[in-house]
Amino acid sequence: MSTATHTPGTTGTATPAPTSALNLSRTTATAGRVLRQLRHDPRTIALMILVPCVMLFLLRYVFDGDPRTFDNIGASLLGIFPLITMFLVTSIATLRERTSGTLERLLAMPLGKGDLIAGYALAFGTVAIVQSILATALALWGLGLDVTGSPWLLLLVALLDALLGTALGLFVSAFAASEFQAVQFMPAVIFPQLLLCGLFTPRDNMHPVLEAISNVLPMSYAVDGMNEVLKHTDMTAAFVRDALVVAGCALLVLTLGAATLRRRTA
Repeated sequence: MSTATHTPGTTGTATPAPTSALNLSRTTATAGRVLRQLRHDPRTIALMILVPCVMLFLLRYVFDGDPRTFDNIGASLLGIFPLITMFLVTSIATLRERTSGTLERLLAMPLGKGDLIAGYALAFGTVAIVQSILATALALWGLGLDVTGSPWLLLLVALLDALLGTALGLFVSAFAASEFQAVQFMPAVIFPQLLLCGLFTPRDNMHPVLEAISNVLPMSYAVDGMNEVLKHTDMTAAFVRDALVVAGCALLVLTLGAATLRRRTA
């Protein structure tokens, strides 16, 4: 009687599991699909690109009698407005992919979670670039925002803030079961940072406990970076630190987003 050797895991048809390493072609294909979907959704495009510009325009004329106030806080809000809009749109769009079953179908293919998250980040990051350019141009040359530093540094911080909002939106979408819940994350994730970032009062004037909390929130460094451009002609060491912290937080949150991504809503 012959004896057959059985190797565990070799019977049946194996489904190839996606590799953990990022694949450029799969990432760019995902980004292209998201951008094609956005092209057919003009309301979302308007929300992402036009709303920060409209908010800056309104802010300028709210302080029409005191333009110096706009100069003092306009630079900070130039980074905060894109962060908020990208957070909202990205969290809702990613959740919609999961609740519609699109995400489950994509992850059944040879597509890793890292490829998917990177593709979303690339697509929304492309929109963030357009958004940041338009908002910065409007603030500087349309609304007369007076800054001492280079407009390019202002644009860099605005872009990093928008990318941070994208990363946060991708991350929190994994914990929401509906679009309404995704919007509810805004008071939990964005509003505390808005209150503690130093926009309303210098952070060193806060209660020591709140100051310590603000020191670990990325929006605090986004506002600090904008203030550095507002006050200094050249790139300072503090500006470089602030920009690196915001960029590092965005990469960290994207990594966490890939780790927590779920195929479907429970």
